[in-house]
Amino acid sequence: MTSQTTTGTPDATDSVEEVLDVQAPEAEGPTVASAEENEKSHRSTPRSAAFRAFIAQGWGPAPAEDLTAGSAAPFAARRREVLSSLFPGEVLVVPAGSLVRRSNDTDYRFRPHSAFAHLTGLGTDREADAVLVLHPREQGHEAVLYVRPQGSRESEEFFADARYGELWVGPRPSLTALAAQTGITCHDVAALADELGAGLEQAKGSRLLADADPAVTTLVAPLRGDVPEHADDEFVTALSELRLVKDAYEIGQLREAVAASARGFEQVVRSLPQAVGHPRGERVVEAAFDGNARVDGNGVGYETISAAGDHACTLHWIRNDGPISAGQLLLVDAGVEVDSLYTADVTRTLPVDGTFSDAQRRVYQAVLDAADAAFAVARPGVKFREVHEAAMKVVADRLSAWGMLPVDAATSLEPEGQYHRRWMPHGTSHHLGLDVHDCAQARREMYLEAELREGMVFTIEPGIYIKSEDELAPAELRGIGVRIEDDVLVTADGVENLTAALPRDPDAVEAWMASLR
Repeated sequence: MTSQTTTGTPDATDSVEEVLDVQAPEAEGPTVASAEENEKSHRSTPRSAAFRAFIAQGWGPAPAEDLTAGSAAPFAARRREVLSSLFPGEVLVVPAGSLVRRSNDTDYRFRPHSAFAHLTGLGTDREADAVLVLHPREQGHEAVLYVRPQGSRESEEFFADARYGELWVGPRPSLTALAAQTGITCHDVAALADELGAGLEQAKGSRLLADADPAVTTLVAPLRGDVPEHADDEFVTALSELRLVKDAYEIGQLREAVAASARGFEQVVRSLPQAVGHPRGERVVEAAFDGNARVDGNGVGYETISAAGDHACTLHWIRNDGPISAGQLLLVDAGVEVDSLYTADVTRTLPVDGTFSDAQRRVYQAVLDAADAAFAVARPGVKFREVHEAAMKVVADRLSAWGMLPVDAATSLEPEGQYHRRWMPHGTSHHLGLDVHDCAQARREMYLEAELREGMVFTIEPGIYIKSEDELAPAELRGIGVRIEDDVLVTADGVENLTAALPRDPDAVEAWMASLR
């Protein structure tokens, strides 16, 4: 594994450029640090020749590696075939990305670029600095995965490199094991430049996922020659659109993410007695969900929103540092990311006391009716934007009835109107998958203007947000923010609410909360 959060020494963290062999590789066998290096370092890492010889000795065989194919491998192979067909004769380069520095000498836990995960089937924290290359052949492409190989126990990396060394972060998989697990030929990443250079000489062109790893972009740039202006942008778009329709493996992973998220929401309800009255009650709730996500999955798919009272009217409230008081509503927008990196995205708005007030129920029911209207139109053949339009009709109607619009609902719904969007400024739906806002680089005609197709997964999440200082709203509705968000799978003849196990009806919400408390 190469992705633990670590504390490293300045002389013990190889740069990504070194991993890619931009600089000269380390010499074989023990070497002794120079007197100048020892004098500058304030660390206590032993560097004598005697120590280096000693630490390399006395190790038994490493634990046996898993040589079985991962369950995602055949699906990832099919995705690569589709990508290959889009760019015949061209070299395609998809980096996983590198470790990202959090501060000083500590890194964030690694997460590979979603396109890399999609095409390799690798999840969790695998594999920093890796690069997937599809080399063109007479028929299709040959996939090669370039990875940093296991470090030798005779090398300084083994004991002194806090970013990559086995004693610090554990062993990396061997090339053999990784090839068996992914079904992809694996080469040492140090060979990337030479093999890319040779391949590019024979290729019609190349495409690069340029934003994934700056070091790879720097390495590849001089090898590519002249590249058409929009070639890489078209590649990014294709990688995004490749994920618009989910395969059976992806749908299964999303079901697991939803189930884990439902368990997390149960923990949220159970945490409310502790959260009420706590000076940071919102963080008590956040910790309940996030802790469950880390135990039940890989972690959260995005920063949890735990928003009580007026904070619920801030759409992306992730500070979560406020108190939770009796009588408030609590909006929780949270999703578990499972080990494959597929994430759920769920919002429930809960009465802190377990019972909605009349004013809270009025806003909540309006949002629920808007969500149900979106569900009613969602089916294959309907355009993606029509789901949003159905929800907005209900929102505009209710806001008009409450005297909050300067015009009637129909006029507000016109393109030159849109007054109701003051209280519902976001879209009703977005695609969901490896990214919480999946397929975001897809073309408009393939997203908003596209027809729903079997296998698409997206959210339905209308809301109404009435800030406490909003003088256009009835006094009793001010400070109320409600969103209801479900994850939806398009089937052959309709849609399936993947998150249906979490109650949505206000009476059902109250009963569910009572059963958990």
